[in-house]
Amino acid sequence: MISHKRFWIFILLFLSFSFAEAQILEPVKWSFSSKKTGDAEAEIILTATIDKGWHLYSQDIPENGPVPTEFVFEKNKSYSRTGKVTEPKPITEKDPNFDNMLLKYFSTKAIFKQKIKILSNKPITVKGTVTFMCCNDVSCLPPSDIPFNLRIEGATTPVTDTTAADTVAEVTNDTAKVPQADTINKGTLTGNGSAADTKNLWGLFFFAFLAGLAAIVTPCVFPMIPMTVSFFMHEGESKAKSIIKALIFGLSIILIYTVIGTIVAVTLGVNFANFLSTHWIPNVLFFLIFIVFAASFFGLFEITLPSWMINKSDKQADKGGIIGSFFMAFTLVLVSFSCTGPLVGAILVESASGKVLEPIIGMLGFSVAFALPFTLFAFFPSWLERLPKSGGWLNSVKVVLGFIELALGLKFLSIADQTYHWGILDREVYLALWIVIFTLMGFYLMGKIKFVHDSDVKHIGVFRLALAIITFSFVVYMIPGMFGAPLKVLSGYMPPQQSLDFDINKIVRENKGENKELCGTPKYSEFLHLPHGLKGYFDFNEGIACAKEQNKPVFIDFTGHGCVNCREMEANVWSDPRVLKILKEDYMIITLYVDDKKMMDQADWVTSKYDGQVKKTIGKKFADFQVYFFNVNAQPYYALLDPFVDLKEKTDVEKARLVAPKAYDLNPDNFVKFLQQGVDEFKKRHAKQ
Repeated sequence: MISHKRFWIFILLFLSFSFAEAQILEPVKWSFSSKKTGDAEAEIILTATIDKGWHLYSQDIPENGPVPTEFVFEKNKSYSRTGKVTEPKPITEKDPNFDNMLLKYFSTKAIFKQKIKILSNKPITVKGTVTFMCCNDVSCLPPSDIPFNLRIEGATTPVTDTTAADTVAEVTNDTAKVPQADTINKGTLTGNGSAADTKNLWGLFFFAFLAGLAAIVTPCVFPMIPMTVSFFMHEGESKAKSIIKALIFGLSIILIYTVIGTIVAVTLGVNFANFLSTHWIPNVLFFLIFIVFAASFFGLFEITLPSWMINKSDKQADKGGIIGSFFMAFTLVLVSFSCTGPLVGAILVESASGKVLEPIIGMLGFSVAFALPFTLFAFFPSWLERLPKSGGWLNSVKVVLGFIELALGLKFLSIADQTYHWGILDREVYLALWIVIFTLMGFYLMGKIKFVHDSDVKHIGVFRLALAIITFSFVVYMIPGMFGAPLKVLSGYMPPQQSLDFDINKIVRENKGENKELCGTPKYSEFLHLPHGLKGYFDFNEGIACAKEQNKPVFIDFTGHGCVNCREMEANVWSDPRVLKILKEDYMIITLYVDDKKMMDQADWVTSKYDGQVKKTIGKKFADFQVYFFNVNAQPYYALLDPFVDLKEKTDVEKARLVAPKAYDLNPDNFVKFLQQGVDEFKKRHAKQ
């Protein structure tokens, strides 16, 4: 649910974007000053004043997140920097807008400081630029550059020039890296304690709880239930005392596993989040761990703890009483490790990507489910008679879990493959592996495949048959994905659709002529794409030239990789068949990414008419284009233009504009009307031609 506060913020922003003459948003305002801290020392003070509801990101931002705040100083022989730019303590919160990363940001005000050593007796000039990005709860603005120029008095005592003249700019946030824009996930900004966070934690708890129940029916654990419960049922011992011991036993199991989760949370911590989630080393390592766990479940070997550890714990359990109950629980955890270890490892890998609360919640859910039957049977020992007898079915559970671990392990290899563009696990390869894995699992459930520890299967029961039917149905569901079916249920686990080599939907669109050919291969199309199979350009001049050639009006789409509302518009409005038909048939689409960090060829660099700076990246070029010609710097922003009116000065936009521009509006009817009005106006203008 959206909070009332966030709802009204959304309404106000929506209304503000509805006016044709939108205003430039400047939620972060910078001021620069300096002060002498010694005869030959000074401090540069860079102050950001941030509007209410907006966030300025820290210098320390992981890969695949927003653009970090970055300071560039022009070196010269008159001064040298001492250390790096310092910043105040930031707020650290999870940001679903950027793949649920724990990100650092500032609100209200942030003061950055840089110490310098003065190397001249004459007044010195410190020049540089600050690059930054800011977001609110609804949208993000593209990165901006603000120059600074400070004059500082020279030293009065003689100084020695220890630096060579150098005009190369020096970037101060050495640890911050520019995100790969096409891997940023989108969502609504929420903080800790939000409804989205709570929902995720409950989901993790439920997943871990199911894993705990699955652990109970493994060969290492299930046979121990009667044996363990008998520990509490000594003759001559009162019922109350037995119940107390059973409670202590159950709580001890929960405590042991929760402590494991806490240790993982503390040792990995939030600073490890990005490394675990995006770097190839941990992802490949997790993949190998899952493969090892699966091999163990298949019976290739057993993962066991040292016998001395188990024996020592078992001796303590023999002492009885409260201490005995605790060590009985500890012994159970150790003895069952060969079966529970892979499940516990899976939960920790899924939940511990640098997060603090998730591993604890995960282990709590697992341990509650794991301890539940032991405690209940200790309370009600007569229930033991109703338990099914141990047998070969226990090993079958273990093998089925092995198949599932094998499939889930591929996800980690897929993450590394997508991040580093290895091309190992394209969508069809990934799907083929899943289809084979779950087909084999179905045959195993039918008794057609047998592992080393399995018993002969003369017939299968109704429950096992039901599982086989579900498994084979899942396989059938996945098969169309090999040919382009979206498989929305599995979208979170599959590689992206564009990695599919054979997409029948794309072929049908092309054969039907739904996408008319463009005037040539669009620049930047190797890494920039349009949704829903649409074709268009990613460079304004290229798109205008083709629009003139095909005598079509132009649909300008100002968007960004980190634009939440842009993705919502594409998913909910652009997907409407009426909107798609008009865009495909009647317009030349020009999509301009205002936050892309790809460096352009020098021939494409432009000098801004707005701030006079040279724009060298795709994002900065078209962000500047939007600000100068449309007086807007927010996305999404849609403009319908007549390509036969050249845009040379700001006043030319009024002549080229077919209808008033449009911003965020999730009503498809309104968007259809907007597009149709543009087509009608274009035809009216050129009816006589």
